[in-house]
Amino acid sequence: MSGAGFLLTVNFLIAQCFCMFFLAVSARSRNRSAARWFAGCFAVASLSTIFELLVAYVPPAKPWAILAFASMLGGMFMLRVGIGQLYGLKTSRLGLAALFAAFVALDCFIYDLPRGTLQHALPYQTPFAVALGLSAFAAWRARVTSFVDRALVVLLAVTSVHFLLKAFAAIFVGAGHTAQDYLASQFALVSQSMGAVLIVAVGLMLLCVLVLEIVADEKVNAEIDPLSGLLNRRGFDNRVDALMAGPGPHSIVLCDLDHFKAVNDTHGHQGGDAAIRAFGEMLQAAAPKGALAARIGGEEFLLFLPRTGKEAALLFAHALRATRAVSPIPGLPAGLRVTSSFGVAEIGDREPLRFALRRADDALYAAKNAGRDCVREAEPPAVLLEVVQRAN
Repeated sequence: MSGAGFLLTVNFLIAQCFCMFFLAVSARSRNRSAARWFAGCFAVASLSTIFELLVAYVPPAKPWAILAFASMLGGMFMLRVGIGQLYGLKTSRLGLAALFAAFVALDCFIYDLPRGTLQHALPYQTPFAVALGLSAFAAWRARVTSFVDRALVVLLAVTSVHFLLKAFAAIFVGAGHTAQDYLASQFALVSQSMGAVLIVAVGLMLLCVLVLEIVADEKVNAEIDPLSGLLNRRGFDNRVDALMAGPGPHSIVLCDLDHFKAVNDTHGHQGGDAAIRAFGEMLQAAAPKGALAARIGGEEFLLFLPRTGKEAALLFAHALRATRAVSPIPGLPAGLRVTSSFGVAEIGDREPLRFALRRADDALYAAKNAGRDCVREAEPPAVLLEVVQRAN
């Protein structure tokens, strides 16, 4: 087997590995369809390596040569569909199919032209450049912002241009006089070497985009309370510092469902879950843009209201209390109302969040002692701030 034939075999194995990788990633990715299109892209394109070997060893050469061209081009158009799925772009599959058919017809038309000439090499390589150029343009049009996405655009564009350069390389290096001569030519060795590098580069970049999305999704899922749909304590802690650094004032509202144990005892854990779910949905719907809403305990919830003073925070808490007091809970008896108590604290200048939370918790405790279903304002932070300032 020639050096080019060996590289064809290597390229086939690499493509099959990437096909398996994308199928495995599709099981976890939210872009499952895109991952499967990418798997199909590498599977179909890899067939060209088999057809190239058949060109050299199994006459007649023309059907195998056209199939090699069509399978490689078909894989590239499948890549374009996958890119559209990945970035949520509209894709005219009928238009791509028509373009694919036109390019295959062009390959049939130029097959008998003298090889190693511009008349043959440029029409042969241009369809590949166009197919990858369409993918690069689609990814660019998606206005991606991450480094990996931008790198993918650049890599696809470079790979597209590389096919045009191969047309001129075929002229200057020599691609053989017939299709059977291709594997024995110096051009085949260069072409397949570059192909192996680009297959790995494009495949790894696409995998990187999908895997980073999976990691981001897993991180988000780890910070969300599945019952209420709100942030959990970890999610709240990971986000609150950035908001605290912004211009104030900021306020927090600590919420607690009243007589929650009685709900659980009377209606079972399903009833308690229904109450938590309903309260979480209410907070999500009512929380202003930029606010953080979290479930930090069994029936305890926390709201961080950036750029909000205590007066506005108190009004917000009163509105939440009134809404909860009159709203039925799906899954519980129609006449049953689960009320809630609130403690509100405005975070003082340079006051640590944990101190503000302590004051809000004291206010919530006061609301419970006052008969529940009410709102209480926390004591001012003057004493705590004085201790902090002395410590600093």
